[in-house]
Amino acid sequence: MSDLVTGDAVVLGLRPARLPSRGLAILLDLLVYVTGYVLLSVGLALATSSLDDAAQAAVGVASFLLLLVGVPIAVETLSHGRSLGKLACGLRVVRDDGGPIRFRHALVRGAMGVVELLLTFGTVACIASLVSARGRRLGDVFAGTLVVRERVPAARVMPVPPPPPWLAGRFTGLDLSAVPDGLWLAIRQYLTRMNQLDPQVGAAMAARLADDLVARTGAPPPVGVPAAAFLMAVVHERQSRDAARAFGAGPGAPGVPGTVTGLPGTAPGTPPAWGHPAPGAPVPQAVPQAGRPAPVPGRAPAAPVVAPAPAAPLPPRPTTGFAPPA
Repeated sequence: MSDLVTGDAVVLGLRPARLPSRGLAILLDLLVYVTGYVLLSVGLALATSSLDDAAQAAVGVASFLLLLVGVPIAVETLSHGRSLGKLACGLRVVRDDGGPIRFRHALVRGAMGVVELLLTFGTVACIASLVSARGRRLGDVFAGTLVVRERVPAARVMPVPPPPPWLAGRFTGLDLSAVPDGLWLAIRQYLTRMNQLDPQVGAAMAARLADDLVARTGAPPPVGVPAAAFLMAVVHERQSRDAARAFGAGPGAPGVPGTVTGLPGTAPGTPPAWGHPAPGAPVPQAVPQAGRPAPVPGRAPAAPVVAPAPAAPLPPRPTTGFAPPA
């Protein structure tokens, strides 16, 4: 994996191509180009047989530059770094910052390729690729390019182990809105790899993650529940809520907290609009108070000015019961 970083501080997950795959791609490209060059040379030799030797030499040099230098440059420019051989091997030429190459990059690579690949039969290119940490030849160094692998094996996604049956549905009322995505990712990575960790290290990590999760949810730690089982149950509860929202269960469905159900005259899970009573509920009558004028029918009464209540002090962080092993 390459450690390239863009100007926006984004790490590019590029896999540089190594010498075997690059050599196979170059051989395929040279096979196509040399075959076309031989066919064109035979045709030009028959067509220019009546010319003198100087004219035939000029035509031969022009065909060489056109087929073995100009065509590769044009192909890499138009295909954004994917020639026929690179396309067959799953490779691509990109800039050092990961962007597509332009004509100047292809021109420098093609000009250096005449020396590296054709005149020295690939010896210079092989040595430079073996010495370079990212497998670059001299043309890539001067052009500021890099050959990367486009087709990489997909990473196997390990499922999160299910919680114990006696914990199923125990955390349906837990508020998970304050848990950040970074903590969810850390919990998932731990649960998918906890069997590969040392037992002492894994127990300490589970206790620390469970403490962070309890601090974010604001609920006391469950008594007698191991830290790893608690993490499994909470992740399972979050997955159940996400599945209920994704598959149209919507608000008011079992397992989705924060909804209002059972109101008369309303659809399940639909709260009444603010400022309007529920259908069928009695409408309260306005009673005039001393020192205030009676409300006029058809005119909205003036809203009373209420002084803001003093802010309540923040509750202390709850203590958790997940202690790492000694």
